[in-house]
Amino acid sequence: MKRSLALIATLASGIALSAVAQTPAASAPAGPAKIAVIAFQTAVAQTNEGQRNFADLQKKFDPKRKQLRAVNEEVGTLTKQLQEQTDKLTDTERATRAKTIEDKRKQLARDAQEAENDYKSESQEILNGLASKVYEVLTAYAQQQGYTLVLDVSQRQNPVLYASDSTNITKAVIDAYNVKSGVPAPPPPPARPTAQAPAAH
Repeated sequence: MKRSLALIATLASGIALSAVAQTPAASAPAGPAKIAVIAFQTAVAQTNEGQRNFADLQKKFDPKRKQLRAVNEEVGTLTKQLQEQTDKLTDTERATRAKTIEDKRKQLARDAQEAENDYKSESQEILNGLASKVYEVLTAYAQQQGYTLVLDVSQRQNPVLYASDSTNITKAVIDAYNVKSGVPAPPPPPARPTAQAPAAH
């Protein structure tokens, strides 16, 4: 997911840095600049809608992951069998089995690459669509709160060396977006059973 989030880095840096800059100068409040920071990629991913959409995407690709895992285990089993039985096989049998294993390995690599590309593509679609909507909420929130500049601190080469926690509006924007979207928070993951202490004798 982290790699997927990098797909909106360019979008995030471009829009967050100018969140209020598009407001006409005449409407800007008089007085000192009011600056805020936001981890924009985090905000996008942690909205209820983002968490829901990525959970759905994970579920969609789970069957494919299980299939690839099963084929990988099959290749491992066949390879081990060939190594254990190689002395008992004829040259033709060894060559036939080796070719079968190699064909399966190549197909597995192709299928895995295709699945990864499909996942990245759908992740990008989710992020790009959601980022534009979160940006609209960010812009409205910044204008309502009188911020004259919003900096994105989620970029690797961001210019912010220090920022007080009070200037960070990431959670506020996430909360504002969740209210606007109406998407409920995802249910918490099931608690792992705790080991019970042995009874005293």
